[in-house]
Amino acid sequence: MNLTLAEAALGCGAKLEAPASAAGVGTLVASGYSIDSRAIQPGEIFFAVRGAKHDGHDFIAAALERGAIAAVVSVVKAGTLSDKVLASPLLIVEDPLQALQALAGHSRRHWGGRVVAVTGSAGKTSTKDAIAAALGAGFRVLKSLGNLNNEYGLPLQLLRLQPEHEFAVIEMGMNHAGEIAMLARIASPDWGVITNVGAAHIENFSDGQAGIARAKYELVEALPATGIAFLNCDDRYVSQFGRDFAGKVVYFGAGPCADPQIASIDESNGLRVELLSNGEPVSVSMSLLGRHNASNAAAAFAVAREAGVPIDSILQALHALTPGDKRGEILALSGPWQGATIINDSYNSNPEALKSMIQALAARPATRRILVAGEMLELGDHAPELHAACGQAAAQAGIDLVVGVRGHAQALVHAASDAGTMALLLPDAESAGAWLRENLRPGDVVLVKGSRGVRLERAIDPLRAAPVD
Repeated sequence: MNLTLAEAALGCGAKLEAPASAAGVGTLVASGYSIDSRAIQPGEIFFAVRGAKHDGHDFIAAALERGAIAAVVSVVKAGTLSDKVLASPLLIVEDPLQALQALAGHSRRHWGGRVVAVTGSAGKTSTKDAIAAALGAGFRVLKSLGNLNNEYGLPLQLLRLQPEHEFAVIEMGMNHAGEIAMLARIASPDWGVITNVGAAHIENFSDGQAGIARAKYELVEALPATGIAFLNCDDRYVSQFGRDFAGKVVYFGAGPCADPQIASIDESNGLRVELLSNGEPVSVSMSLLGRHNASNAAAAFAVAREAGVPIDSILQALHALTPGDKRGEILALSGPWQGATIINDSYNSNPEALKSMIQALAARPATRRILVAGEMLELGDHAPELHAACGQAAAQAGIDLVVGVRGHAQALVHAASDAGTMALLLPDAESAGAWLRENLRPGDVVLVKGSRGVRLERAIDPLRAAPVD
């Protein structure tokens, strides 16, 4: 949202300071907002937030040199800034991060459109993309980029709002209780979508999945009485979230409470989902992999249908969806590995998502089906058993070979091996890449999936994979 410096100062509770020679500085218009001095564009406001490793105040000069028109700085740090920085417009606040969040909330309230918030233990980003695509068939939609879903990323996404947008589809992530409630105070969602409650980040919850469920429920609690909660009928926790909600509840999934209801799923050639919408059959054809995308499509269908998008337009939008970066991309290899295929799902992993993608791998025609599974992080004391369950799932699905990468993936390898599947453990992504280069054969289909910290894309990059058209 384009704001003058005076408007930005009002929105984030800042004192605007500028040299006496800078007459009319308050009328300067910001074209954007950033917390990264390396990526800032001319005309943007730089927020000098303090992160886990760096303090943004150390990079104000660099941001100004790249064309920032002003910087939001802490009053505590203001006295330590260089004369060069002090010669530029500054917005003085108590805390730049809180100022960023306040400005985002201010902009969202003055925008006046409808915010759809998406959360869940798995599938948030894919569901967000599907909802934005389906809504986009009938409305002008702002979609949050990538998985910018935390206390830094969500405000920056809201600040991209423009008057012409009619909907904003915003992802909300969390690692601890209270985070979704905090993000909801900023975004003021009208509609909320909850995909599932799984084991992701379970190490931060002493009461396990029940605690994760309560944290996800914070989104429903934040919705207004005039709002709508879109809930996964198939999840044992999420299916209960509508009981005390004063607004409207729409269930999606395969269970009897769902409308739209998933009647059947065919993974033999892409993904074909048969839905029942108000009792009428609807067929959704998608180029995405994995049964979980059937649920994501049902959620998107539910939201767009509620918004009044014509059914045919929704189906066309879902058909046109393509996988996001490192989120189920199909890569055909050339050179020495020609004839082998990689399913690059290396962006992140958790037990529920891995099991779903194992089923997608099992459904693909192949000479050999190979799982390269990186360690899943933030599972705490539950890590061995959850990894082992995924190894058992791979064996039961008939995966020919399991390659575990790093740490707790050892439990996954042992479980697969004990169930009769050939399996080995490698120490890191580079070792996995070396193994692939030596062992890939024509006709192999390889699923590569692991937590972000494992960086399993490094196993694929040396193979010079090229996306399939």
